[in-house]
Amino acid sequence: MSTKTDTTYDIVVFGATSFVGQILTGYLLESYGIGKDVRWAIAGRSESKLGTLKQGLGPSASELPVIVADAADESALKAMCDQTRVVISTVGPYALYGEPLVKICAETGTDYCDLTGEVQWIRKMVDTYEDIAKASGARIVHCCGFDSIPSDMGVWFLQEKSEETLGAPCQDVRMRVKVAKGEFSGGTVASMMNIAKEAAADPKLRKELANPFSICPPEHRSKTRQPSQKGAEFDNDFGVWLAPFVMGAINTRIVHRSNALQNARYGKEFTYDEAMMTGRGMKGRLAAYGITGALGGFFTASAFKPSRWVVEKFVPKPGEGPSPEAQKNGFYDLRFVGKTTDGKIIKTKVTGDRDPGYGSTGKMLGEAGMSLAFDVPAEKQGGFWTPSSLLDGKLYERLTSKAGLTFEVLETS
Repeated sequence: MSTKTDTTYDIVVFGATSFVGQILTGYLLESYGIGKDVRWAIAGRSESKLGTLKQGLGPSASELPVIVADAADESALKAMCDQTRVVISTVGPYALYGEPLVKICAETGTDYCDLTGEVQWIRKMVDTYEDIAKASGARIVHCCGFDSIPSDMGVWFLQEKSEETLGAPCQDVRMRVKVAKGEFSGGTVASMMNIAKEAAADPKLRKELANPFSICPPEHRSKTRQPSQKGAEFDNDFGVWLAPFVMGAINTRIVHRSNALQNARYGKEFTYDEAMMTGRGMKGRLAAYGITGALGGFFTASAFKPSRWVVEKFVPKPGEGPSPEAQKNGFYDLRFVGKTTDGKIIKTKVTGDRDPGYGSTGKMLGEAGMSLAFDVPAEKQGGFWTPSSLLDGKLYERLTSKAGLTFEVLETS
C-alpha cells in the first residue's frame, strides 16, 4: 500500500483521453467498475474531451470522477496528486511533457507509473528526483507497457525458475522476439523521433545511450562486455536469423537496473540482450538485413530536420492507432534462453493476447497501477524502481490472471 492513506482516490489515470489512455480507462472500467473496491478517476487538460470519453464508454461510466489538470501546471498537478495514492500517466513523449508530474509525485509522496521508453529521460528523472522520492516515500516505476514489462518480468520469471530447477540464476540471458503482430503507436514513434533528434545534437547523450548501465546506480557495472545486436546475424541457440529489436535499447537497461536494485541477484557479471527472429535460410537472412537497414534509415532520417519532416508524413501521429478489432487480433511471443555459469540451460517464453503497443500495453499498465496501489507494502522504500524489482510476484499474478500474459518453461538441460 502507498504511504499516503487519507486520499479520495486509489488511482488517477492522467492523460485518459490519449489513445492508450482510452484503452486503459476502458480496461479499468470493465475490470473494476466504479464505486466498488477500487476508487479511481480520470484526469487530463480538457474537461470537454474527458466528458466525451465518458460518453463513449457508455452509461456505466456516468459516475466516473473527472479531474482537470494540464501537464505543465504544477499547482493543478499537486491538487490532483493530493487526492490520490497512485497516478498512472500516459502523457508522452515524456521527455517533452513528463517531468512536472514526476516532480510533484516525488514531492508529495504519490506513487507513479507510466509507459515511457525514453532512457535518456529516465536517467534525468533518477538523477534529479530520486533523493526527493526516497524522502517522501514515493515509488516511481517507469516502463510499465510493452516496454518493458514482458522483458523485465520475463527475465524475472526465468531467473525464478532457474533458481528453483537448476539451483542458480542464469548469468547470461537472451530474449528473442519470435512474433509480434501489431502496429507502432503514434506516441512511441514520436518518442523515438525525439530521441534521435536529441542524440544528433548532443554527443554526450549519444554516449549515454550506448551505455547498457546508463540507468543503474553508479556502483553497478560489469567487467564483462555486454552483447548488443546492431546488425543481421545468425543465432545458433534458436537456429534462425536475427535483426535488431527496436525496444531492446530500453528493455536491456530496465533489466540491468532490476538486477542492480535486487543486489545483483542475477550476478555481477550478468549479460543480457534482445533481438528479433526473422526466420531460417535465405528468406530469414534477407529479412534480417532488410529490417536492419530500415531501422537505421528511420533513426538517421529522424535526426535531421529536412528528412524528419518527410518521415513525419508517413508515420502515425500521437493519438492515432489501430481499430479495436486490430488490437484484439494482435499478439506476441517472446522466447528467452538462459545459461548458468556451469553451463546449464533453461528456455522460457512469454506471450500476450493483444497487440503489444495498445491492447496489451493498456492491460499491463492498468495492472501495474493496481499492483502499485494494493500490493506494495507501505514500508517499501520510496525511489525509482522497475516493474520486477518492486512488484515482482504480485504483478506476475495480475499479469497472468487478468492481463492476458502467459509465462512458461519450455525446457531445461
